[in-house]
Amino acid sequence: MIRVMLADDQALIRAGFRALLEAEDDLEVVAEAADGAQALALARLHVPDVALVDVQMPVMNGIEATRRIAADPNLAGVHVVILTNYGLDEYVFDGLRAGATGFLVKDTEPADLLHGIRVAARGDALLAPSVTRRLIGEFVARRPMTSPVGLDALTNREREVMELVAHGLSNDEIAAHMVISSATAKTHVSRAMTKLHARDRAQLVVFAYQSGLVRTGS
Repeated sequence: MIRVMLADDQALIRAGFRALLEAEDDLEVVAEAADGAQALALARLHVPDVALVDVQMPVMNGIEATRRIAADPNLAGVHVVILTNYGLDEYVFDGLRAGATGFLVKDTEPADLLHGIRVAARGDALLAPSVTRRLIGEFVARRPMTSPVGLDALTNREREVMELVAHGLSNDEIAAHMVISSATAKTHVSRAMTKLHARDRAQLVVFAYQSGLVRTGS
Protein backbone atom coordinates (compact mmCIF):
# COMPACT_ATOMS: atom_id res chain seq x y z
CA MET A 1 0.00 0.00 0.00
CA ILE A 2 1.33 3.44 -1.00
CA ARG A 3 0.65 6.00 1.73
CA VAL A 4 0.01 9.52 0.45
CA MET A 5 -0.22 12.92 2.14
CA LEU A 6 -2.08 15.78 0.44
CA ALA A 7 -0.98 19.37 1.08
CA ASP A 8 -3.09 22.09 -0.54
CA ASP A 9 -4.89 25.08 0.94
CA GLN A 10 -7.99 24.42 -1.18
CA ALA A 11 -10.26 21.85 0.48
CA LEU A 12 -12.07 21.11 -2.78
CA ILE A 13 -8.83 20.12 -4.51
CA ARG A 14 -7.82 17.90 -1.60
CA ALA A 15 -11.24 16.23 -1.66
CA GLY A 16 -10.92 15.56 -5.40
CA PHE A 17 -7.47 14.05 -5.02
CA ARG A 18 -8.59 11.95 -2.05
CA ALA A 19 -11.57 10.54 -3.98
CA LEU A 20 -9.36 9.68 -6.95
CA LEU A 21 -6.60 8.08 -4.89
CA GLU A 22 -8.78 6.07 -2.53
CA ALA A 23 -10.60 4.47 -5.45
CA GLU A 24 -7.33 2.64 -6.13
CA ASP A 25 -6.51 -0.60 -4.28
CA ASP A 26 -2.85 0.29 -3.73
CA LEU A 27 -3.19 3.95 -2.65
CA GLU A 28 -4.20 5.36 0.73
CA VAL A 29 -4.48 8.99 1.85
CA VAL A 30 -3.08 9.14 5.39
CA ALA A 31 -3.15 12.89 6.00
CA GLU A 32 -4.35 16.23 4.62
CA ALA A 33 -2.65 19.58 5.25
CA ALA A 34 -4.02 23.05 4.51
CA ASP A 35 -0.68 24.88 4.79
CA GLY A 36 3.05 24.19 4.66
CA ALA A 37 3.63 24.13 8.39
CA GLN A 38 0.86 21.60 8.81
CA ALA A 39 2.31 19.55 5.96
CA LEU A 40 5.69 19.39 7.72
CA ALA A 41 4.10 18.40 11.04
CA LEU A 42 1.90 15.73 9.45
CA ALA A 43 4.81 14.37 7.41
CA ARG A 44 6.74 13.87 10.66
CA LEU A 45 3.71 12.25 12.28
CA HIS A 46 2.65 9.90 9.48
CA VAL A 47 5.85 9.52 7.37
CA PRO A 48 3.97 8.96 4.08
CA ASP A 49 5.57 7.35 1.04
CA VAL A 50 4.53 10.29 -1.18
CA ALA A 51 3.62 13.87 -0.30
CA LEU A 52 1.73 15.88 -2.91
CA VAL A 53 2.61 19.48 -2.01
CA ASP A 54 1.12 22.63 -3.53
CA VAL A 55 3.57 25.48 -4.11
CA GLN A 56 1.52 28.42 -2.87
CA MET A 57 0.16 27.81 0.63
CA PRO A 58 -0.24 30.06 3.69
CA VAL A 59 1.94 30.02 6.84
CA MET A 60 4.76 28.18 5.03
CA ASN A 61 4.92 27.78 1.26
CA GLY A 62 5.38 24.43 -0.44
CA ILE A 63 9.01 25.07 -1.35
CA GLU A 64 10.04 25.68 2.25
CA ALA A 65 7.96 22.71 3.44
CA THR A 66 9.69 20.54 0.84
CA ARG A 67 13.12 21.82 1.90
CA ARG A 68 12.44 20.98 5.54
CA ILE A 69 11.02 17.55 4.76
CA ALA A 70 14.05 16.74 2.57
CA ALA A 71 16.44 17.95 5.28
CA ASP A 72 14.92 15.74 8.00
CA PRO A 73 16.80 12.41 8.15
CA ASN A 74 13.72 10.79 9.70
CA LEU A 75 11.79 11.62 6.53
CA ALA A 76 14.32 10.25 4.05
CA GLY A 77 11.69 7.85 2.68
CA VAL A 78 9.17 10.62 1.95
CA HIS A 79 9.07 11.49 -1.75
CA VAL A 80 7.73 15.01 -2.31
CA VAL A 81 5.92 15.77 -5.56
CA ILE A 82 5.31 19.47 -6.19
CA LEU A 83 1.86 20.44 -7.49
CA THR A 84 1.70 23.43 -9.80
CA ASN A 85 -0.99 25.19 -11.83
CA TYR A 86 1.29 25.75 -14.81
CA GLY A 87 3.61 23.54 -16.81
CA LEU A 88 6.41 26.13 -16.62
CA ASP A 89 5.99 27.42 -13.07
CA GLU A 90 9.03 29.34 -11.85
CA TYR A 91 8.71 27.65 -8.48
CA VAL A 92 9.11 24.14 -9.82
CA PHE A 93 12.87 24.31 -10.27
CA ASP A 94 13.21 25.76 -6.77
CA GLY A 95 11.18 22.78 -5.57
CA LEU A 96 13.52 20.34 -7.25
CA ARG A 97 16.51 22.08 -5.73
CA ALA A 98 14.79 21.90 -2.35
CA GLY A 99 14.58 18.12 -2.65
CA ALA A 100 11.34 17.35 -4.48
CA THR A 101 11.21 14.14 -6.47
CA GLY A 102 9.41 15.87 -9.31
CA PHE A 103 6.30 17.82 -10.21
CA LEU A 104 2.80 17.35 -11.53
CA VAL A 105 0.47 19.90 -13.08
CA LYS A 106 -2.83 20.07 -11.20
CA ASP A 107 -4.94 19.63 -14.32
CA THR A 108 -3.07 16.51 -15.40
CA GLU A 109 -5.09 13.51 -16.50
CA PRO A 110 -6.16 11.27 -13.58
CA ALA A 111 -4.29 8.29 -15.01
CA ASP A 112 -1.09 10.37 -15.25
CA LEU A 113 -1.50 11.56 -11.67
CA LEU A 114 -1.89 8.00 -10.39
CA HIS A 115 1.08 6.84 -12.46
CA GLY A 116 3.17 9.74 -11.16
CA ILE A 117 2.43 8.85 -7.55
CA ARG A 118 3.44 5.24 -8.14
CA VAL A 119 6.62 6.31 -9.91
CA ALA A 120 7.52 8.64 -7.04
CA ALA A 121 6.81 5.93 -4.46
CA ARG A 122 9.35 3.66 -6.18
CA GLY A 123 11.97 6.36 -5.70
CA ASP A 124 12.12 7.23 -9.40
CA ALA A 125 11.96 10.91 -10.35
CA LEU A 126 9.13 12.28 -12.47
CA LEU A 127 11.57 13.26 -15.19
CA ALA A 128 10.75 11.22 -18.25
CA PRO A 129 8.25 13.69 -19.81
CA SER A 130 10.11 16.07 -22.09
CA VAL A 131 8.32 19.08 -20.60
CA THR A 132 10.06 18.39 -17.27
CA ARG A 133 13.48 18.32 -18.88
CA ARG A 134 12.69 21.53 -20.78
CA LEU A 135 11.59 23.18 -17.55
CA ILE A 136 14.74 22.19 -15.69
CA GLY A 137 16.91 23.25 -18.59
CA GLU A 138 15.15 26.59 -18.93
CA PHE A 139 15.49 27.62 -15.30
CA VAL A 140 19.01 26.29 -14.88
CA ALA A 141 19.99 28.32 -17.94
CA ARG A 142 18.89 31.48 -16.12
CA ARG A 143 21.13 30.81 -13.14
CA PRO A 144 24.92 30.69 -12.71
CA MET A 145 26.48 27.36 -13.54
CA THR A 146 28.21 25.97 -10.48
CA SER A 147 29.64 22.48 -10.36
CA PRO A 148 28.35 20.51 -7.38
CA VAL A 149 30.96 19.23 -4.96
CA GLY A 150 32.24 15.84 -6.05
CA LEU A 151 31.52 16.03 -9.78
CA ASP A 152 35.21 15.52 -10.53
CA ALA A 153 35.08 12.33 -8.46
CA LEU A 154 32.77 10.65 -10.95
CA THR A 155 34.20 8.07 -13.31
CA ASN A 156 33.61 8.47 -17.04
CA ARG A 157 31.02 5.71 -16.82
CA GLU A 158 29.21 7.48 -14.01
CA ARG A 159 29.24 10.75 -15.93
CA GLU A 160 27.74 9.00 -18.94
CA VAL A 161 25.03 7.45 -16.79
CA MET A 162 24.32 10.79 -15.14
CA GLU A 163 23.88 12.38 -18.57
CA LEU A 164 21.43 9.66 -19.61
CA VAL A 165 19.47 10.09 -16.37
CA ALA A 166 19.24 13.81 -17.14
CA HIS A 167 17.72 12.94 -20.50
CA GLY A 168 14.99 11.00 -18.71
CA LEU A 169 16.13 7.42 -19.34
CA SER A 170 15.14 4.70 -16.89
CA ASN A 171 17.67 2.17 -15.59
CA ASP A 172 16.49 -0.37 -18.17
CA GLU A 173 16.86 2.16 -20.99
CA ILE A 174 20.32 3.17 -19.74
CA ALA A 175 21.30 -0.51 -19.66
CA ALA A 176 20.14 -1.01 -23.25
CA HIS A 177 21.93 2.15 -24.42
CA MET A 178 25.21 1.23 -22.74
CA VAL A 179 24.88 -2.53 -23.36
CA ILE A 180 25.13 -3.39 -19.67
CA SER A 181 22.77 -5.08 -17.24
CA SER A 182 20.02 -3.16 -15.45
CA ALA A 183 21.66 -3.99 -12.13
CA THR A 184 24.94 -2.46 -13.31
CA ALA A 185 23.13 0.64 -14.56
CA LYS A 186 21.40 0.98 -11.19
CA THR A 187 24.76 0.64 -9.43
CA HIS A 188 26.29 3.43 -11.53
CA VAL A 189 23.32 5.70 -10.81
CA SER A 190 23.50 4.96 -7.09
CA ARG A 191 27.25 5.64 -6.96
CA ALA A 192 26.83 8.95 -8.78
CA MET A 193 24.08 9.96 -6.36
CA THR A 194 26.21 9.00 -3.37
CA LYS A 195 29.26 10.91 -4.59
CA LEU A 196 27.21 14.04 -5.31
CA HIS A 197 25.10 13.69 -2.16
CA ALA A 198 21.99 13.72 -4.34
CA ARG A 199 18.78 12.84 -2.52
CA ASP A 200 17.29 11.18 -5.61
CA ARG A 201 17.36 11.09 -9.41
CA ALA A 202 15.67 14.49 -9.63
CA GLN A 203 18.57 16.17 -7.89
CA LEU A 204 20.98 14.22 -10.05
CA VAL A 205 19.30 15.80 -13.09
CA VAL A 206 19.54 19.25 -11.52
CA PHE A 207 23.26 18.71 -10.88
CA ALA A 208 23.76 17.55 -14.47
CA TYR A 209 22.33 20.81 -15.80
CA GLN A 210 23.98 23.02 -13.18
CA SER A 211 27.41 21.58 -13.88
CA GLY A 212 27.03 21.99 -17.63
CA LEU A 213 27.31 18.23 -18.17
CA VAL A 214 23.96 18.48 -19.94
CA ARG A 215 22.81 21.68 -21.63
CA THR A 216 19.42 22.92 -22.69
CA GLY A 217 18.44 21.45 -26.05
CA SER A 218 21.19 18.83 -26.00
